Amino acid sequence: MTQHPPTAPLDRPVVGSYPTYEGAQRAVDFLSDSKFPVERTAIIGSDLRMVETVLGRLTRGRAALAGAGSGAWFGLLIGLLLSLFAAGNHHVLVLMISGLFYGAIFGALFGFAGHAFTGGRRDFASRSQIVAARYDVVAETEVAEEAKSLLIKLGWREG
Repeated sequence: MTQHPPTAPLDRPVVGSYPTYEGAQRAVDFLSDSKFPVERTAIIGSDLRMVETVLGRLTRGRAALAGAGSGAWFGLLIGLLLSLFAAGNHHVLVLMISGLFYGAIFGALFGFAGHAFTGGRRDFASRSQIVAARYDVVAETEVAEEAKSLLIKLGWREG
């Protein structure tokens, strides 16, 4: 098999355009199932926007609770790692429970203090993501027509 030097994704012809990333991903998966050399394709998102979804009000209590949750997981991990060096089996459980407890306590304190130090400038919890207006599947010039005809022939339409 001959290796072709890859071209920059932006220089490649568009073989399909989709309103969602999942649509573009399904098209590439379909090409892969059809034994198409998908290593010669790319998915390019255009007209990017940052969308921040507000999940709710963030109080000091909620910040402390979130801190306690993440601190508990971290404490459990530390307890588990320390238990590798414990002398007896009964020490394993004690170390893990202690790690969980102390992790939750310190996590709650740090969560509370961290939120208190913001001075009310960010009293909400949110999730951010980058979304595109459309997703183009592109392919190297030498195989672009084959990809396009596969997608059209078997029902994968643009849009």
